[in-house]
Amino acid sequence: MSRVPTEARRARHRGGLRAETLAALWLTCKFYKILARRYRARDGEVDIIARRGRTIAFVEVKARGELEDAMTSITWQKRRRFSRAAAKWLAANPWAADHTLRADAVFIAKGRLPLHIEAAMELRIG
Repeated sequence: MSRVPTEARRARHRGGLRAETLAALWLTCKFYKILARRYRARDGEVDIIARRGRTIAFVEVKARGELEDAMTSITWQKRRRFSRAAAKWLAANPWAADHTLRADAVFIAKGRLPLHIEAAMELRIG
């Protein structure tokens, strides 16, 4: 059995972790407080959960070679799993229910500053 797929998978994982770290730093510079990273629920995952004031942002991070590729890479299936995971986090954190809830995205591409888009996706909770 070839080790190439395993090594490629590890490289993608490391790249994803670097992108998430960069996105968290970028959000911190924008005065967000990071509440959780890589939040996993049985039905999905949210890369970053952050708070600024009375807003809770559930953030999807996408890294690609080109910014445009990153921006078009969030599928409807990913959006559905993302919303399910956000709903699970909210169920475990009822204090956040009266906050403004948003599904944001941070797009990462080589040689470019991160691009944070507020309300990049519809958040379907409940």
